[in-house]
Amino acid sequence: MTGRSDVELMLALKAGDEEAFTELVDRHRDAVVNLTYRYLGNRSDAEDLAQEVFLKVYRARHRYEPAAKFTTWLYRVAANACLNEVRDRRRRPTFLAAALDAGEDGSVPAEDRAAASPLEEAERSEMREHVRAALAELPERQRMALLLNKFHGLGYEELADSLSMTVPAVKSLLVRARENVRRLIEPYLRAGMDPSADPSAERRGTG
Repeated sequence: MTGRSDVELMLALKAGDEEAFTELVDRHRDAVVNLTYRYLGNRSDAEDLAQEVFLKVYRARHRYEPAAKFTTWLYRVAANACLNEVRDRRRRPTFLAAALDAGEDGSVPAEDRAAASPLEEAERSEMREHVRAALAELPERQRMALLLNKFHGLGYEELADSLSMTVPAVKSLLVRARENVRRLIEPYLRAGMDPSADPSAERRGTG
């Protein structure tokens, strides 16, 4: 292993250095699996799709040009793979995102678990379920934009490059996505303040 940057490794791969590809996979596999898992909702499917993503990276090695940050380019490949996979299978994901306060591997930090009372942890878990359900109802591009922004730290310019959109379009997409999530979980928030409320009935009524 070397201290070469992602771009240096990709250019080395382009020049025929197969070890560079192994190092790139080792460096970024977990992040790609996390993204595909949060989108597809199945660990086995996510790992299979992550392998396909890196296969696409390998096949594109001769066309690679360092015009953008490597991870931005990698997330573009992964995002397109996720979108195509869902469209091809004509199914909705059953589990889309780790908890909002989860670690990169989807687990809640131990210090947070220790600090939370059983009631607080139950309330937190319930809210995570509502957020997951809301994410499941978002249009595909809104869902992907939120996942890349929230869990992978992509800014507007990186999102625009990853999703092949303009920066203003990305900003608008994120505003709509966040507003839709807020709208979908608002009945549950109000129900939490008023135990007599029935959030499912309210949602049915708003159709």
